Amino acid sequence: MPDVKPDLPSPALEPWSESRKMTALGGTSLLIALLQSLCTAVLTISGIRVAIGLTALAAASGVYAPARGFHQDAIRIPMLIVAAAGAIINLAVLAWIWHLRSRPSAQWRRRELSARQKRSERLQVVLAIITLILVGLETWTHPMVHRTGPPPVATHAHPAGSPPQ
Repeated sequence: MPDVKPDLPSPALEPWSESRKMTALGGTSLLIALLQSLCTAVLTISGIRVAIGLTALAAASGVYAPARGFHQDAIRIPMLIVAAAGAIINLAVLAWIWHLRSRPSAQWRRRELSARQKRSERLQVVLAIITLILVGLETWTHPMVHRTGPPPVATHAHPAGSPPQ
């Protein structure tokens, strides 16, 4: 009995094999997802720009009412304390790790850090320092922006020779 082989299409004759179809489908899906993400990013950035503009307008016009919502002292101060404490603890832990690594007793088991670990440690230090700077700026500028007293009295310069009215 002769060997009968089924007729299988050769890859050269079939231009769209299964793997090429899946690659095309995956590429198309990625492109559509990327376009959708760009649209979302543009809308988000636009919303952030509006929020920044309104905040700047409120700050420039002077906000003399007590803060409400998330910006009231009962929420703001504990959040600032937690943020500052977390940043300080993070810096302290990193300093302790560096201290332990540099001890002579640790030299026999010391290994070179990967680039990813070095980047991670640097990022943690930078973020902790930025957090402390932002907490300091918030603490410094909050009384200037959110005054609780009456608006300041405007003083106008009078032209020479004319008495104040």
